[in-house]
Amino acid sequence: MNNYIKQFPDLCKGKKILYVHGFASSGQSGTVGRIREVFPNATVIAPDIPVKPQEAVELLNKVCAQEQPDLIIGTSMGGMYTEQLRGFDRICVNPALEIAETMKAHGMTGTQQFQNPRLDGVQEFYVDKALVKEYREVSEQRFEGLTDDDRQRVYGLFGDEDDLVDTFGMFAEHYPQAIHFHGEHRMNDHSFMHSVVPVVRWIDDRQAGRERPIVYIGIETLKDGYDKPAASSQKAVRQLIETYQVYFVGESDNSAWLEEYINVPAWQHTIYTPRRDLLYGDYLIEKGKKKGESMATRIEFGSDTFKTWDDIIDYFSLLGGQ
Repeated sequence: MNNYIKQFPDLCKGKKILYVHGFASSGQSGTVGRIREVFPNATVIAPDIPVKPQEAVELLNKVCAQEQPDLIIGTSMGGMYTEQLRGFDRICVNPALEIAETMKAHGMTGTQQFQNPRLDGVQEFYVDKALVKEYREVSEQRFEGLTDDDRQRVYGLFGDEDDLVDTFGMFAEHYPQAIHFHGEHRMNDHSFMHSVVPVVRWIDDRQAGRERPIVYIGIETLKDGYDKPAASSQKAVRQLIETYQVYFVGESDNSAWLEEYINVPAWQHTIYTPRRDLLYGDYLIEKGKKKGESMATRIEFGSDTFKTWDDIIDYFSLLGGQ
């Protein structure tokens, strides 16, 4: 297991995850293995998607009807299909919502090789103008039949270094949960663990009605004297969000800094207020003594007890999620 991958046996435990792969891939891709490794107690369903888009839609609707997945994750072309699977919790990663235009712009026509083995043993396929037209017709069904409930059940994750697909604006016009993450078009271990897994955790918590203890982190504790992340602060955030509901607190707008150094975990988890004493939660990590008595257990960063983020990591490790 590499440095990025970590198993979460309790996350999505006993649930079904449907993975919808991208163009020229298969259900035997590295991403499927990654999902199975990270969520070992979930059932991961990953069919080979037919090349012909209408057949793909029919297959996915059939799988959804039969399996009733708790979560659907789709990447690229698979993200385009996933957006159309109404009535399920979904994560669309770099969705190719205009797949026909993407195919023409990036030379995805003519003879194509499958990037991963397929169960039927087929190794290549041919994309002609007629097939591109079929992809366009299917992709133009995006956003059809959306309800307010469905809008809240779909997340879109968009790599800020994606040079193949850019549909953030289009997606955000229809769904409120559109998030940029640090990464390219192809999802790797780093982007999966630091961008997709936090969203899976939010969805899993909501489905289970789970309320985690709340930890507020003063943004000033995360920065060093050069406005860069303080030593071990990013490591601490990664570990805390595994067990706690974490919010970032500041008196002024730090959204650009948080997007750069904390990224997805800070999305809709940021509070700006001069009155931290009014925050209701379990723990508050901050520098110095603020006005008023906090309703949360206060942890003074930089004190003799909590001089560094490593001290705070050790403290919360001993608490074991309490």
